[in-house]
Amino acid sequence: MKQVTAIESILDLNTSNVWNLTEQDIKKAWDAEKEEGSFASSEDKLLNIIRLSFDVVHYNPADPREQSKYENGEWETFMHCNEKKGWVAIRKKYITRLSDLSYENIRYVSVSTLLELIDRNFGGGWDSIALSMKDIILSAFDISTTTLPASRIHAPGGTLERKLAQGFEVLEIAKGTWVEAIFAKKKEPITKIRATEDKYDEEGNLRKSTNKFFDEDDEDLPEDPEQTNDDDDLDNSPDEDQMDEMYYSNFSEGVKSRDDQDDDEYAGLSIDEGEE
Repeated sequence: MKQVTAIESILDLNTSNVWNLTEQDIKKAWDAEKEEGSFASSEDKLLNIIRLSFDVVHYNPADPREQSKYENGEWETFMHCNEKKGWVAIRKKYITRLSDLSYENIRYVSVSTLLELIDRNFGGGWDSIALSMKDIILSAFDISTTTLPASRIHAPGGTLERKLAQGFEVLEIAKGTWVEAIFAKKKEPITKIRATEDKYDEEGNLRKSTNKFFDEDDEDLPEDPEQTNDDDDLDNSPDEDQMDEMYYSNFSEGVKSRDDQDDDEYAGLSIDEGEE
């Protein structure tokens, strides 16, 4: 994955490149755009994107307590487009525990970082991880495990050697005289095929729908959702006489008359009325 180290304008910020930026990158781009022109109409959208990868707080620099809390070097600060709103302080969300992982940031975590987080999880191995957390991990990584005696884990031609050859990285967790090996490899990005386009693009902008039938905002749709063609207003249902005829015909086809039944009952028999 290509690493983005800077953006030319704060308006270039999106949900893909925000993960690889620093607080300094954001501040520099924000201040530069603010000096060149107002982008107040985009401010809320940009702050929502920033929140994906950063802690974002609004504070009053005139308040000594807030000033000491957010202007101590741990945060980067910049002014709102509207100065009456005060200032914004941002700080990178660092992933230090498994619980810091989410479906949004897991795609930007390296294999080595993931295995380090698993190793910190009390050394309990893969089975000690909560199911909900496993689902997040498996959405971006291929994971497999094996537990073998310590004397066999590094045997030539064994599982560990084969997995490493396939591009997996491994975490070994000692469990007495046995070793649990957790193999992890980044999944290739998959392009999802959708029946209809997403209503919003990655920058939060409303897409123009290409399907007028499903577009609720399309002004060309009839005002009455139950409106139909004129031909649909015609009553094509059969009248009562037709219904009776249809019913009688269907019923008669499935039922034999009494005479028919009698003929079937004595089929193949010869009866001589003269004999007694």
